[in-house]
Amino acid sequence: MGPFAPQHEPDYPLYEPEPQREYKPIHPEPRWKEIGKKLIAPLAALGAILAKFKFLALALFKFKIFATSATMLVSIAAYAWIWGWRFAAGFVLLILVHELGHVFELRRQGVPASAPLFIPFLGAVVGMKQMPADAWKEARVALAGPILGTLGSLAVWGLGEAFDSPLLIALAFTGFFLNLFNLLPVVPLDGGRAVAAVHPALWAVGLAGLVALAFWHPNPVLILILALGAVELWRRWKERDNPAAAAYYKVTTSQRLTAGAVYIGLAVFLAVAMTATHVERTF
Repeated sequence: MGPFAPQHEPDYPLYEPEPQREYKPIHPEPRWKEIGKKLIAPLAALGAILAKFKFLALALFKFKIFATSATMLVSIAAYAWIWGWRFAAGFVLLILVHELGHVFELRRQGVPASAPLFIPFLGAVVGMKQMPADAWKEARVALAGPILGTLGSLAVWGLGEAFDSPLLIALAFTGFFLNLFNLLPVVPLDGGRAVAAVHPALWAVGLAGLVALAFWHPNPVLILILALGAVELWRRWKERDNPAAAAYYKVTTSQRLTAGAVYIGLAVFLAVAMTATHVERTF
C-alpha cells in the first residue's frame, strides 16, 4: 500500500456526543424578597438561640429589658441594611442614650415611665402612665433627651478624634443631627413639648416650617410627623379655653426664660457641632 493510499475509517465515532439538556432561564429574585431575607436573618438567628436556651428565654421575658433589647436588635438589623452593622449599632445606642434622658427625668419627677421601645426608621418611644404636672415639667422632660443625647454624641466625637476614626466622627454628626431634628417645635417631637413652656403659639410656627420642609424634601417620616403634629395642634387648640389646660400651661416668667434659653442654646450648639463633625463617608 502506497504512502498516499486512503486510510480505513474506524467503525466507531472518535468522541461521544454530549447529551442534549434543557436549560431554563434564570430569573433574578425580586428585590423585596432579598430585603426581607436580610431583615429576617438576625431575628431568625435570635429565635434559634432562644429556642436552644428555653429557660433563658423565659427569664428574659419576665424582665422589661427584653422588649427594649429585642426592638434594639430589630432596629440594628434594619439600619444595617443601609449603613452596615457597625454604624447601625452605634446609631441605635445613641438613640438609647437620648431616650434614657427622658426616662431619668420622668422618674426623677415621680412619673412612671417604661424602658424605651425602638421602632425602625422612627426612633424610639418611652411610655408614660401620666403626664408631668405642668408645661414647665414637661419641657424639662422633653429637653432632658436632647441634652443627654448631645453629651453622648460629644463622647463619641471625642473618641473619634482620639482614635482618628471617621466612623465615630460620622456617628457623632448623626447624633447631633438626631437631637437637633428632635428640637423642631412640633408635637410629638421634643421641641414641641419644650416650647409649650415658652409659648404654645410656637407650635403653629413649627408646623408651618415642617410643611415647607416636607414640600422641599418629601419624606415619609416628615409626612407622618406633620400629620401627628397637625392633629395634636388641633386638639390642643380646641382645649385652649379649658380651665385645666389653662392651668397646665401657666408658667412663671423665669421658667419661660429658662426653657427658651436652654432650647435656643442647645439648638445653636448642635448646629455648630454638626458643622464641625461633617465628614465624607469613607468607611
